[in-house]
Formats: sequence, structure tokens, C-alpha cells
Amino acid sequence: MINLYATQIESISLHRVGNKNKNEGIFLSEEPFSLNDETTGLLKEYFFKPFREKEENYFKLSNEVDPEFNTLHKIVSDIFNEPASLHSNSKKIATHLFEQSNHPHIKSGEVYVTYLSNILLDNVKVDAVGIFKSELKHDFLQFEESGSNLEIIVQQGINVNKLDKGCLIFNVDKEEGYKVLSVDSNRYDAKYWLEHFLEVDALADENFYTKNYLKFCQNFAKDVVLPAEDKQQEVLFMNRAVNHFAKNDAFEETSFLNEVIENPELIPEFKHYKVEKGPKYSIEDVSNFDIANKAVSDVRKKIKNVINLDTHIQIKMDFINPESAQKFVEKGWDEERQMYYYLVYFNKEEKS
Repeated sequence: MINLYATQIESISLHRVGNKNKNEGIFLSEEPFSLNDETTGLLKEYFFKPFREKEENYFKLSNEVDPEFNTLHKIVSDIFNEPASLHSNSKKIATHLFEQSNHPHIKSGEVYVTYLSNILLDNVKVDAVGIFKSELKHDFLQFEESGSNLEIIVQQGINVNKLDKGCLIFNVDKEEGYKVLSVDSNRYDAKYWLEHFLEVDALADENFYTKNYLKFCQNFAKDVVLPAEDKQQEVLFMNRAVNHFAKNDAFEETSFLNEVIENPELIPEFKHYKVEKGPKYSIEDVSNFDIANKAVSDVRKKIKNVINLDTHIQIKMDFINPESAQKFVEKGWDEERQMYYYLVYFNKEEKS
């Protein structure tokens, strides 16, 4: 888990990178940018806000041979070894980004390279190199007094409430490729930032396995549980699955299957589905891992515990204990109407 509240921008360098395919150039500043209290506060909010709001999906700098052959890995290592070298190395980072700017959709923009301190990563203070890029320009109005009139001047600038691209490279796990967080608000050039510039792979940690296993379970519920049983059992299965993750610190697959899958006939189906679909989620050979509590919370928020009926009625099963739906919700068939029904038991109606 990351906490950026006390993070300080120790130094920052600004450059501009154009689209190489369109014969746009690159502008490298001779000196680092001089921060003051006003710009520091504004830039911290601009840089860090997306990382506070985004799910923490970590990456690592990679290379087919070894992470050390990753272009950014070498540059960032030099910065961590000598933070005073940030500006000279920031020019190398901007040049590397420029070399990847070949696709016609890639927009020119300003590049900010920063040295950051006092980041809390998993409750440990670490330093990081932050690389950010602003691309989209927006019209805004300025007003100027001209004699006895007030004139409108239209100018262009960036929206400091929305960072276009950014990454934090933390000074941990150097041999594995460092730990990296990335954001990209513009999806028209998705490969450019992650694959070509950063050249990263997903970091297979407890957060990665927790999210991927639960996503796999969601698809199993939709593809197997729903056709074999019904929507109620699909919802119940996912509630049991999430609750199992929520109450355990470590995952063990046999225990999970025995607790979560109530119909024994579905256990072989689950194992077969894992062989078939597991590689998509990188869990085909995974049966034990530590559970990331925040990842469980993130997945729980996205699960829809709703049964949509063709009579324009919704049944929302919003509960912590899935046993509630089994005890107080019954499904049946009405011969006279030739329709299914749900029977719901309760003591009193709750006030909204």
C-alpha cells in the first residue's frame, strides 16, 4: 500500500518531447526547474492525485535478457546512486521517450522528471523517481483591462486536475526490476507508455494473485455456475468466494474449494476451467499465496450482487454473510402463471 501524504519533491526537471513521426523536435532544459511553495503544492496534487485514486497494480521494469538491460533501469539506478545527477539523467529519460514517439497518434507534451522522498510503501519510507507527461491542452480565458473595458484573452494550457501519463519507480527490488506504479488517462496510445517507454511486466505479488484469482472466479461463476444452476447461485458463489478471501491471510486452494463450492459436482468443473482459462490470469500453476486485503476490498466494490428479472424488478442481495440469501430467499415455479418466482422472508422493512 502506498501513502504519498508526506512525500517531498526534492528536485524536478522539465523538458518537451514532440512526435518523432511528425518531425517534431525535442526541447531539453539546460537547468533544473526552481520550485517555490506555490508550484510545489500545485505539482504535488497534479502528480499524486491519480495514484491515490487508482488501484495499486504494480509492475517491474523488464527485458528479455535481464532487467539491467532495460533502458530506464540503467538511468534510474544511476539517479538512485547519485540523486544530484537527476537533471543530467532526466535528459536521457526525455530522449528515450522521444525515441519511442513514432506512432502518429502520440501527442507532444511536457515531461517532468522528479526525485521524490518520504514515500510510505508498505509502511516503509522509500525514495522514488517520478516521470510524468502532460499532453492534452485546454482552452481557458484570461481577462485584461484595456482602458475602460475588460478584454477576454483565450489561451491554452494543461488541466492540473487530470494527469495524462505518469509513473513512480520506487527504490526497492532493484534486481527484479524495481517496483513501478503507472497511470495513463489517454487510451489512444496504450502500448507507447507501458510497453515501449517503460517496458514493464506485471509484478506477480500478493496483490496481483488476489485480484487475478478473484477475477477468474467471477468468470467461472458466469460461465459455469450460472448455466448449471441460476443467477442466485452465481451471486452466492461470488459472495462466498470474496468472504473466504476477506477472512483469511493466506490462500490455499483445497480449503477454498471445500468452503466455497457447495455443489460437489462443480469442483471438477472448477479444476478443468482453471486448466483452460488459468493462463489468461497467470494462475494456472498457483494454489497458494498471501492475500492482499486491499485487493479484496477493491474487487468486492465491483461485484454486482443484483438479480435482474425480465419483469423489470431487481433483487439486490447486499449482505456480508451469503447464508442470509440461502435462509431468507427461495426460488420456485408457479404452475398457474407458468413463471418462476422469488420468495423473500423478513421481519420488518428497514427505513432508508
